[in-house]
Amino acid sequence: MERNKEEAIRAMQIAEKRLLKQDYAGAKVMALKAKKLFPHDNISQFLAVCEVHCSAQLVDNGLCDWYRIIQVEPLSDEVMIRKQYHKMALLLHPDKNKIPGAEAASGGKQYFVRPSPTNGV
Repeated sequence: MERNKEEAIRAMQIAEKRLLKQDYAGAKVMALKAKKLFPHDNISQFLAVCEVHCSAQLVDNGLCDWYRIIQVEPLSDEVMIRKQYHKMALLLHPDKNKIPGAEAASGGKQYFVRPSPTNGV
C-alpha cells in the first residue's frame, strides 16, 4: 500500500508538470493513473481542471461546446444545466481548488458560449 502511495505521488507530480505545460490530456492520463494507485480528494479536483481544459480545447466553428465543458448532454433541461454549472463552479473555484489551472478553468466566461434560442448555437 505504501508503494502504491509513492507511485501515486510520483504520477501526480508528473501530471502537475504536464498541466503547467498545458498538456491537459497527458495530465489527465497521469492523474487517472494516480487515482487508480491511491485515490484521494485532491485527484478529483485535479481531474475536473483537466477535463474542463480538455473540453475547452475542442473547438467547433470557432466556438467551444459549453455543454461538454460543464459535462451535460445538449438536450438536458435548464434545471440540470444550471445545477451542473453551479457544481462545476464550486469544484473549480480558486478559493477551494488550489490546483494550478483551476483559476483559468473556473473563468467560464472565456469558455462558455450560451446557445441562442433560434439556431441552437
